Amino acid sequence: MRRSRASQKRARLFLGLHEEGARGALIAFAATVVFVALMVLWIRSSSTWPAIQRQFFNPEDFAASWPKVLSGFWLNIRMFLAAQVVILALALILAMIRALRGPAFFPLRATVIGLIDIVRGIPMILLILLFGFGIPALQLRGVTRSEMFWGLAAVVLSYSAYTAEVYRAGIESVHESQRMAARSVGLTQIQALRFVIVPQAIRNVVPALLNGAISLQKDVALVFVLGIREAIREAQIYTSLTFNYTSYIAATVLFLAVSIPLARFTDWYTERDRRRKQGASS
Repeated sequence: MRRSRASQKRARLFLGLHEEGARGALIAFAATVVFVALMVLWIRSSSTWPAIQRQFFNPEDFAASWPKVLSGFWLNIRMFLAAQVVILALALILAMIRALRGPAFFPLRATVIGLIDIVRGIPMILLILLFGFGIPALQLRGVTRSEMFWGLAAVVLSYSAYTAEVYRAGIESVHESQRMAARSVGLTQIQALRFVIVPQAIRNVVPALLNGAISLQKDVALVFVLGIREAIREAQIYTSLTFNYTSYIAATVLFLAVSIPLARFTDWYTERDRRRKQGASS
């Protein structure tokens, strides 16, 4: 009897929490709808709204610019995928070098630290301009003069510096006993990093790496300053011909179509990782 009463009490508590959560979600949804409606009414009350609508939200210009902008966006996607693979590998190498200990590895560590500090201190757009225009201008024998290659190389280098620090944080989060245990069974520093520490470190920083991927998906578009005809450049060309900015809205829609699902996947993975860690600790 006592056990049955306890079960009923837990069931009532669960139902109460469920109803409270549903009520809170409904209130939040209603508040969002009201806020958006008020913002729309406020914007539409502006005397310049009809002109803004023609310049930025013109259906005819949207349809006319869409094919070229979409074609350029596929180039954005290809650049993003290629850059992401190289960044993950290069940043991991840099982080592993920085995690090496002992005086014998000091020159390597100092070189990597200096490289990371310099690259992180230069704005990415400036790095793209320096690489994309500067290196091809040298006309070095055997070196490609492709602006897209060097622009993407600048993006890769910049993101690798930041991603290396993410990896390093993951490496440092692994308990020192793991390194000591690996060394005690005869593994070298590099072997200990490769087989023991790095696999654990990567699992710890996957959410941060996914957030970096979301940023990279947008930042590869910065190579448009080199004249590369990706989505933003195609939108810019259309605007220069028609003096209408709706093509930028078309590019915005495409970037949102990729970045929002990536953001939601990152949130889902982060929550799953949090629950996994809580389950392991309990």
